[in-house]
Amino acid sequence: MWWLALVLIAFIFQIATILILEFRNPSKAVAWMVILFLFPVIGFILYYFVAQDYKKRRKLRRRGSRVFQEIRAKLWQQAAIIESIEEMGNPDYRHQERLFGLLTHISESPITGCNETKVLTDGEKTFAAMLAAMEQARDHIHMESYIFRADGIGQSFKRMMLRKAGEGVKVRLICDGLGSYQLNSSFVKELQDGGVEVYFFLPPLIATLDRRVNYRNHRKILVVDGTVGFVGGLNVGDEYLGLDGKLGFWRDTHLQISGDAVYFLQNAFLADWRLASGQRVNHPELYPQHHCRGSEQVQILTSGPDQHWDAIQEMCFGAIAVAKRRIWITSPYFIPDPSIYNAIKTAAVSGVEVNIIIPHESDSRIVKLASLSYVEELLQSGVKFYQYEKGFIHAKVMIVDDLLATVGTANMDMRSFFCNFEMTAILFDQAPISRLSEDFLRDLAESRAIDLKAFARRPKLQRGLELLCRLLSPLL
Repeated sequence: MWWLALVLIAFIFQIATILILEFRNPSKAVAWMVILFLFPVIGFILYYFVAQDYKKRRKLRRRGSRVFQEIRAKLWQQAAIIESIEEMGNPDYRHQERLFGLLTHISESPITGCNETKVLTDGEKTFAAMLAAMEQARDHIHMESYIFRADGIGQSFKRMMLRKAGEGVKVRLICDGLGSYQLNSSFVKELQDGGVEVYFFLPPLIATLDRRVNYRNHRKILVVDGTVGFVGGLNVGDEYLGLDGKLGFWRDTHLQISGDAVYFLQNAFLADWRLASGQRVNHPELYPQHHCRGSEQVQILTSGPDQHWDAIQEMCFGAIAVAKRRIWITSPYFIPDPSIYNAIKTAAVSGVEVNIIIPHESDSRIVKLASLSYVEELLQSGVKFYQYEKGFIHAKVMIVDDLLATVGTANMDMRSFFCNFEMTAILFDQAPISRLSEDFLRDLAESRAIDLKAFARRPKLQRGLELLCRLLSPLL
């Protein structure tokens, strides 16, 4: 029976290793132990290659922030930086010193006051605006996408990039190594042969061998000539035009920005470019002076392994905590960490109107089940959930009172908060907040409310699957 003792010792060693290395994140430790119990040996091997490694985080952090430090003085000189709460144009900020202090300390990107934004609500409008901006490029095009496909719209972007590269415009493209793994080599080679620089962010094989496969770049950025930028939920693929046979109409939200905030979109791209390519690119001409056409206040918030803070998660928590009237959230994946979950629950119990729109049809059954595991408890607290039925809703939007609204790449889930490279634009002016509120109400009209009594009668099998997926949710 000696071999049983060895097996037991090995199993205890694996559990102890996970508990020691993940003691700062109990929910993640529980998820890995579930996998370990289900797949004793395979689970530990998977943990070794997939789980985050703190030394790698520090390496990424040092390399990522250096690009910003080298250009900081120029940006602070050129941009209209909001440095005090008295400068905030939104009157709701007069008694929000704590939130203002949080936003100005958790990020290297400040609130800027010289911006003009345009909300784009579907793939057709977004891609048309992006291609129109690229058409006007004279110096450079910087594009970053989690998913980039070689389908119809992907070909349109390829033709545009090749044409502009032929005109002498510097074109750089970053694709995530895992999200864009299906992008064929002939497509990439055609771009490279035409003068477009293309790099993949942590390709799966390299990331696995280097134990960084869990670091995915989920950002979607386009910067043209350092003066016009885009950020939001849309990747590049025909499904974002509603051409997916299963999901149908694709509802998303993207943001077009002109002004100071583009400097910080640019900075995020160049930091990612250095991580993906190894090239240090921070030429001052990439941050040109611009004529201030708008007065909107915008902050570009990034988070990921290259940041000192989990900035997007902390922003969400801080904003939810100070809400007095409403919290409206749209997210395709709703898997909140314990602090966000409790903040939402507390707000609802306190009388704040909390409305959350999630998809009825999802592109991931496991994620959908994990999301539904939170619904019953929050419904009992007064939160209202709605399932979007017109198609698939992929927008990542949060509106808190008339205080702020956010549009970005981060879902309301733990992967976006703690693992991925993400980006969110925070909007403080009433015009974009009102526009996003109108969009939310329109989406609400095309959604079905989840009834607590009916939902509580769902089958026991579904409850069991929800529980299992919830245990695994920190890794989804």
